[in-house]
Amino acid sequence: MTAVLIACAHGTRFEEGRVVVRELLDVLRATAPDGVEVHEAYVDVHGPYVTDVVAAARERTSDIVIVPLLLSTGYHTEVDLVEAADGLPLAPALGPHPVLAEILADRVRATGAAPDDTVVLAAAGSTRPGAVVDVERTAEMMRDAGITAPIVTAYAAASEPRIPDAVHTARAAGHRTVAASYVLAPGHFSRVIEKAEADLTSEPIGADPRLAEIVWERWREARAGAAVGAADPSVTPTRRRALRRVARVTARVLGGALLAALVAIVLLAAAGLSSDRGVRRRRRA
Repeated sequence: MTAVLIACAHGTRFEEGRVVVRELLDVLRATAPDGVEVHEAYVDVHGPYVTDVVAAARERTSDIVIVPLLLSTGYHTEVDLVEAADGLPLAPALGPHPVLAEILADRVRATGAAPDDTVVLAAAGSTRPGAVVDVERTAEMMRDAGITAPIVTAYAAASEPRIPDAVHTARAAGHRTVAASYVLAPGHFSRVIEKAEADLTSEPIGADPRLAEIVWERWREARAGAAVGAADPSVTPTRRRALRRVARVTARVLGGALLAALVAIVLLAAAGLSSDRGVRRRRRA
Protein backbone atom coordinates (compact mmCIF):
# COMPACT_ATOMS: atom_id res chain seq x y z
CA MET A 1 0.00 0.00 0.00
CA THR A 2 1.26 3.45 -0.89
CA ALA A 3 2.24 5.70 1.99
CA VAL A 4 1.71 9.45 1.78
CA LEU A 5 3.47 12.27 3.56
CA ILE A 6 1.52 15.51 3.28
CA ALA A 7 4.06 18.31 3.68
CA CYS A 8 1.99 21.30 4.76
CA ALA A 9 3.48 24.79 4.62
CA HIS A 10 1.82 28.04 5.69
CA GLY A 11 1.40 29.62 2.27
CA THR A 12 2.53 33.01 1.02
CA ARG A 13 1.53 35.54 -1.60
CA PHE A 14 5.21 36.10 -2.45
CA GLU A 15 6.39 34.01 -5.38
CA GLU A 16 9.98 33.77 -4.08
CA GLY A 17 8.60 32.12 -0.94
CA ARG A 18 6.58 29.61 -2.96
CA VAL A 19 9.72 28.75 -4.95
CA VAL A 20 11.59 27.90 -1.74
CA VAL A 21 8.79 25.62 -0.53
CA ARG A 22 8.70 23.81 -3.87
CA GLU A 23 12.50 23.38 -3.70
CA LEU A 24 12.14 21.85 -0.24
CA LEU A 25 9.45 19.50 -1.57
CA ASP A 26 11.90 18.40 -4.27
CA VAL A 27 14.46 17.63 -1.54
CA LEU A 28 11.88 15.58 0.36
CA ARG A 29 10.90 13.61 -2.72
CA ALA A 30 14.56 12.90 -3.48
CA THR A 31 15.10 11.55 0.04
CA ALA A 32 11.77 9.73 0.48
CA PRO A 33 11.81 6.07 1.50
CA ASP A 34 10.67 3.60 -1.15
CA GLY A 35 6.92 3.59 -1.60
CA VAL A 36 6.33 6.96 0.06
CA GLU A 37 4.81 9.84 -1.89
CA VAL A 38 5.27 13.49 -0.86
CA HIS A 39 2.21 15.69 -1.44
CA GLU A 40 2.22 19.49 -1.37
CA ALA A 41 -0.29 21.33 0.82
CA TYR A 42 -0.89 24.70 2.50
CA VAL A 43 -2.87 25.73 5.53
CA ASP A 44 -3.50 29.35 4.51
CA VAL A 45 -3.28 31.97 1.72
CA HIS A 46 -3.42 29.65 -1.31
CA GLY A 47 -3.91 26.09 -2.46
CA PRO A 48 -3.61 23.25 -2.72
CA TYR A 49 -5.28 23.49 0.69
CA VAL A 50 -4.52 20.77 3.19
CA THR A 51 -8.17 19.74 3.59
CA ASP A 52 -8.44 19.06 -0.15
CA VAL A 53 -5.11 17.21 -0.24
CA VAL A 54 -6.18 15.02 2.71
CA ALA A 55 -9.50 14.21 1.03
CA ALA A 56 -7.77 13.20 -2.21
CA ALA A 57 -5.17 11.08 -0.38
CA ARG A 58 -7.87 9.25 1.61
CA GLU A 59 -9.34 7.98 -1.67
CA ARG A 60 -6.07 6.14 -2.39
CA THR A 61 -4.65 5.03 0.95
CA SER A 62 -5.09 5.08 4.71
CA ASP A 63 -1.32 5.35 5.34
CA ILE A 64 -1.20 9.14 5.56
CA VAL A 65 0.86 11.39 7.81
CA ILE A 66 0.73 15.20 7.86
CA VAL A 67 4.01 16.95 8.63
CA PRO A 68 3.80 20.73 9.09
CA LEU A 69 6.54 22.70 7.36
CA LEU A 70 6.17 25.19 10.20
CA LEU A 71 8.94 26.13 12.61
CA SER A 72 7.02 26.34 15.89
CA THR A 73 3.74 25.30 17.38
CA GLY A 74 0.87 27.74 16.97
CA TYR A 75 -2.79 28.07 16.04
CA HIS A 76 -2.27 26.31 12.73
CA THR A 77 -0.64 23.25 14.33
CA GLU A 78 -2.95 23.14 17.36
CA VAL A 79 -6.27 23.85 15.65
CA ASP A 80 -6.34 24.12 11.86
CA LEU A 81 -4.19 21.09 11.08
CA VAL A 82 -5.78 18.99 13.82
CA GLU A 83 -9.16 19.63 12.22
CA ALA A 84 -7.80 18.97 8.73
CA ALA A 85 -6.21 15.71 9.87
CA ASP A 86 -9.54 14.49 11.30
CA GLY A 87 -7.90 11.56 13.07
CA LEU A 88 -4.91 11.07 10.77
CA PRO A 89 -1.47 11.17 12.42
CA LEU A 90 -0.19 14.73 12.63
CA ALA A 91 3.48 15.37 13.36
CA PRO A 92 4.63 18.33 15.47
CA ALA A 93 6.22 21.44 13.97
CA LEU A 94 9.80 21.20 12.70
CA GLY A 95 11.15 23.14 15.68
CA PRO A 96 12.56 23.13 18.16
CA HIS A 97 15.15 20.67 16.86
CA PRO A 98 18.96 20.53 17.13
CA VAL A 99 19.36 20.32 13.34
CA LEU A 100 17.22 23.43 12.90
CA ALA A 101 19.37 25.21 15.48
CA GLU A 102 22.51 24.20 13.56
CA ILE A 103 21.07 25.69 10.37
CA LEU A 104 20.24 28.93 12.19
CA ALA A 105 23.71 29.04 13.71
CA ASP A 106 25.25 28.62 10.25
CA ARG A 107 23.07 31.44 8.89
CA VAL A 108 24.21 33.73 11.74
CA ARG A 109 27.89 32.90 11.17
CA ALA A 110 27.46 33.57 7.45
CA THR A 111 26.57 37.21 8.21
CA GLY A 112 29.99 37.78 9.75
CA ALA A 113 28.62 38.09 13.28
CA ALA A 114 31.16 38.71 16.04
CA PRO A 115 31.16 37.08 19.51
CA ASP A 116 30.22 40.37 21.19
CA ASP A 117 27.25 41.07 18.91
CA THR A 118 23.71 40.53 20.17
CA VAL A 119 21.77 37.95 18.17
CA VAL A 120 18.04 38.64 17.91
CA LEU A 121 16.28 35.38 17.13
CA ALA A 122 13.50 36.89 15.02
CA ALA A 123 10.41 34.68 14.82
CA ALA A 124 6.97 35.24 13.32
CA GLY A 125 5.09 35.10 16.63
CA SER A 126 1.82 33.48 17.69
CA THR A 127 -1.01 33.95 20.16
CA ARG A 128 -0.39 30.41 21.41
CA PRO A 129 1.85 30.29 24.52
CA GLY A 130 3.61 27.17 23.26
CA ALA A 131 5.11 29.12 20.37
CA VAL A 132 7.13 31.33 22.72
CA VAL A 133 8.34 28.25 24.58
CA ASP A 134 9.46 26.69 21.28
CA VAL A 135 11.38 29.80 20.22
CA GLU A 136 13.08 30.10 23.60
CA ARG A 137 14.10 26.45 23.37
CA THR A 138 15.48 27.07 19.88
CA ALA A 139 17.62 29.90 21.27
CA GLU A 140 19.04 27.48 23.84
CA MET A 141 19.80 24.97 21.09
CA MET A 142 21.60 27.67 19.09
CA ARG A 143 23.92 28.16 22.06
CA ASP A 144 24.55 24.41 22.04
CA ALA A 145 25.27 24.73 18.31
CA GLY A 146 28.14 27.10 19.02
CA ILE A 147 26.67 30.61 19.08
CA THR A 148 28.55 32.31 21.93
CA ALA A 149 27.04 35.77 21.41
CA PRO A 150 24.08 36.78 23.60
CA ILE A 151 20.78 35.62 22.09
CA VAL A 152 17.44 37.34 22.72
CA THR A 153 14.13 36.25 21.24
CA ALA A 154 11.74 38.64 19.49
CA TYR A 155 8.66 38.46 17.32
CA ALA A 156 7.15 40.05 14.24
CA ALA A 157 3.59 39.85 15.63
CA ALA A 158 1.37 38.61 18.47
CA SER A 159 4.13 38.16 21.07
CA GLU A 160 6.56 40.45 22.86
CA PRO A 161 9.12 41.86 22.52
CA ARG A 162 8.73 42.93 18.92
CA ILE A 163 11.78 42.67 16.69
CA PRO A 164 12.45 46.43 16.24
CA ASP A 165 12.24 46.92 20.02
CA ALA A 166 14.76 44.14 20.68
CA VAL A 167 17.12 45.60 18.08
CA HIS A 168 16.78 49.09 19.60
CA THR A 169 17.39 47.83 23.15
CA ALA A 170 20.55 45.97 22.17
CA ARG A 171 21.84 48.89 20.13
CA ALA A 172 21.15 51.32 22.97
CA ALA A 173 23.32 49.10 25.19
CA GLY A 174 26.16 49.56 22.73
CA HIS A 175 25.93 46.23 20.93
CA ARG A 176 25.91 45.55 17.21
CA THR A 177 22.81 43.53 16.35
CA VAL A 178 22.32 40.45 14.20
CA ALA A 179 18.77 39.45 13.28
CA ALA A 180 18.62 35.67 12.90
CA SER A 181 15.68 35.15 10.54
CA TYR A 182 13.65 32.34 12.06
CA VAL A 183 11.39 31.98 9.03
CA LEU A 184 11.37 29.26 6.42
CA ALA A 185 11.17 31.33 3.26
CA PRO A 186 11.05 34.92 1.96
CA GLY A 187 7.65 36.51 2.49
CA HIS A 188 5.76 38.86 4.76
CA PHE A 189 7.63 38.02 7.95
CA SER A 190 11.07 38.10 6.35
CA ARG A 191 10.28 41.64 5.23
CA VAL A 192 9.23 42.61 8.75
CA ILE A 193 12.58 41.31 9.99
CA GLU A 194 14.48 43.28 7.35
CA LYS A 195 12.61 46.48 8.26
CA ALA A 196 13.80 46.16 11.87
CA GLU A 197 17.15 47.39 10.49
CA ALA A 198 19.49 45.26 12.53
CA ASP A 199 23.14 45.80 11.66
CA LEU A 200 23.22 42.35 10.09
CA THR A 201 20.31 40.11 9.02
CA SER A 202 20.62 36.45 8.14
CA GLU A 203 18.88 34.77 5.24
CA PRO A 204 15.72 32.71 5.86
CA ILE A 205 16.29 29.03 6.50
CA GLY A 206 15.31 28.13 2.96
CA ALA A 207 15.34 24.69 1.33
CA ASP A 208 18.32 23.51 3.34
CA PRO A 209 18.81 19.77 2.64
CA ARG A 210 19.23 19.17 6.38
CA LEU A 211 15.53 19.94 6.87
CA ALA A 212 14.74 16.60 5.22
CA GLU A 213 16.29 14.85 8.22
CA ILE A 214 13.81 16.58 10.53
CA VAL A 215 10.81 16.01 8.26
CA TRP A 216 11.44 12.29 7.88
CA GLU A 217 12.10 11.94 11.60
CA ARG A 218 8.76 13.62 12.32
CA TRP A 219 7.05 11.37 9.75
CA ARG A 220 8.50 8.16 11.21
CA GLU A 221 7.55 9.07 14.79
CA ALA A 222 4.00 10.13 13.90
CA ARG A 223 3.49 7.05 11.76
CA ALA A 224 4.81 4.76 14.49
CA GLY A 225 2.50 6.40 17.00
CA ALA A 226 -0.44 5.80 14.70
CA ALA A 227 0.54 2.14 14.36
CA VAL A 228 0.55 1.74 18.14
CA GLY A 229 -2.94 3.25 18.33
CA ALA A 230 -4.15 1.02 15.51
CA ALA A 231 -2.91 -2.06 17.39
CA ASP A 232 -5.48 -1.35 20.12
CA PRO A 233 -8.88 -2.48 18.71
CA SER A 234 -10.70 -0.26 21.20
CA VAL A 235 -9.20 2.85 19.59
CA THR A 236 -11.25 3.05 16.40
CA PRO A 237 -10.81 5.95 13.95
CA THR A 238 -14.19 7.30 15.04
CA ARG A 239 -13.20 7.13 18.70
CA ARG A 240 -9.80 8.68 17.98
CA ARG A 241 -11.45 11.62 16.21
CA ALA A 242 -13.90 12.03 19.08
CA LEU A 243 -11.07 12.02 21.62
CA ARG A 244 -9.20 14.67 19.64
CA ARG A 245 -12.32 16.88 19.55
CA VAL A 246 -12.80 16.45 23.30
CA ALA A 247 -9.15 17.38 23.85
CA ARG A 248 -9.52 20.54 21.75
CA VAL A 249 -12.69 21.62 23.54
CA THR A 250 -11.11 20.88 26.93
CA ALA A 251 -8.05 22.95 26.06
CA ARG A 252 -10.21 25.89 25.03
CA VAL A 253 -12.35 25.66 28.18
CA LEU A 254 -9.30 25.43 30.42
CA GLY A 255 -7.73 28.36 28.63
CA GLY A 256 -10.86 30.44 29.24
CA ALA A 257 -11.00 29.36 32.86
CA LEU A 258 -7.36 30.31 33.38
CA LEU A 259 -7.97 33.76 31.91
CA ALA A 260 -11.04 34.23 34.12
CA ALA A 261 -9.02 33.20 37.19
CA LEU A 262 -6.27 35.69 36.36
CA VAL A 263 -8.83 38.48 35.92
CA ALA A 264 -10.41 37.56 39.27
CA ILE A 265 -7.04 37.67 41.00
CA VAL A 266 -6.30 41.11 39.57
CA LEU A 267 -9.73 42.40 40.62
CA LEU A 268 -9.35 40.97 44.13
CA ALA A 269 -5.91 42.50 44.44
CA ALA A 270 -7.25 45.86 43.29
CA ALA A 271 -10.16 45.61 45.75
CA GLY A 272 -7.77 44.75 48.58
CA LEU A 273 -5.54 47.69 47.73
CA SER A 274 -8.55 50.02 47.66
CA SER A 275 -9.77 48.69 51.01
CA ASP A 276 -6.33 49.10 52.55
CA ARG A 277 -6.16 52.71 51.39
CA GLY A 278 -9.60 53.35 52.90
CA VAL A 279 -8.49 51.96 56.26
CA ARG A 280 -5.40 54.16 56.23
CA ARG A 281 -7.49 57.25 55.48
CA ARG A 282 -9.85 56.45 58.40
CA ARG A 283 -6.91 56.00 60.71
CA ARG A 284 -5.49 59.37 59.73
CA ALA A 285 -8.89 60.93 60.35
